[in-house]
Amino acid sequence: MNENVSLGRIAGIHVGFNWSLLVVAALIAWSLATSLLPSAAPGQPSGAYWAAGVISAIVFLASLLAHELAHSIVAMRRGVKVEGITLWLFGGVSRFSSDTNSPGTQALFTFVGPLTSLVLGAVFYVISISASGGVHPGLAAATLSWLGYINISLGVFNLVPAFPLDGGRLLQSLIWLRTGDRLRATRIAARIGMGFAYLLIAYGLATFVFAGSLIGGVWSVFLGWFLLSAARSEEAGGLIRQALSGISVRDVMTSNPVQAPDNISVDDALHGYVLASRHSTFPTHDAGGRLSGLLTLAALKNVAPEARATTLIKDITCPLESVSTANPADPVTNLLGVAEGCSEGRTLIVDNGRLVGIISPSDISRLLQRSLHSNAV
Repeated sequence: MNENVSLGRIAGIHVGFNWSLLVVAALIAWSLATSLLPSAAPGQPSGAYWAAGVISAIVFLASLLAHELAHSIVAMRRGVKVEGITLWLFGGVSRFSSDTNSPGTQALFTFVGPLTSLVLGAVFYVISISASGGVHPGLAAATLSWLGYINISLGVFNLVPAFPLDGGRLLQSLIWLRTGDRLRATRIAARIGMGFAYLLIAYGLATFVFAGSLIGGVWSVFLGWFLLSAARSEEAGGLIRQALSGISVRDVMTSNPVQAPDNISVDDALHGYVLASRHSTFPTHDAGGRLSGLLTLAALKNVAPEARATTLIKDITCPLESVSTANPADPVTNLLGVAEGCSEGRTLIVDNGRLVGIISPSDISRLLQRSLHSNAV
């Protein structure tokens, strides 16, 4: 589910997609152009069907993006940090780099996604009806009708109360609200999600064996397998969050990390910082002393030996906007979802605009091992 292509920022939220999304777009365009649209609106040239199929695929992907943007925008307005959105084979994922302690807030930003899809579906249906010229709809009306159908289907499917679908998160929020126990709510929603995933896998196998539908059967099995893995991951994540509850970023961070000026050469950085200390990652600052980014050993290694004397650090650092940041008082669970990227999973700890610490993935791993061990004992 890694991002392969960046689409920039929308409403301040980073958006990208995985290459698998192109497979989905191609399949949608192909099925519409060769089967669905010719059946719904016969008598059109092949080129018209393909044009409508390609446009429909693009509009549907835009609808997926609107679904995820609804999640992320509402979450941001409720104080949840949004790392970005990735569109891929099974739709889209909004990545949050912080959590919420309110089941009501979680329910709100979860529900707006399916609601957006349902509203879009209704709008497309209404437009398709107005565009229909009689008993037999034209190509435009048939295309709009399909967009209405697929968006409503997306909204309804996401409301199935099974983790990690939106409906499962809504169920978790409801149980959390009623019991006050987030871990218990997560476990119940995850188990229901696993049950739904097994049913989907069984349905796919039955479809393949008894109906001979290869594509439909394999797709259902693959989707069920993904939902099963995701539900198990959510349950494990709940246990991890419980183990780390009450621990703040301040308790884990390496305080006052060594900083490097970003106007020195790679040669100077290697001899003056990397070889002179036990660290492999260094926050950088500009000529005015302002935090500017993060220098990693991987970035230094990528510079050819003959270019090290003339290449400046600021040309190879991971820019500050691509590095995760946190406050010392933040819960450490907010850092569990930090992506690798050019920062290699590091988080800079900033207090009132001043760098006070750094946390690496190995710091989180050691903390988790200690916490799970102490809980087991």
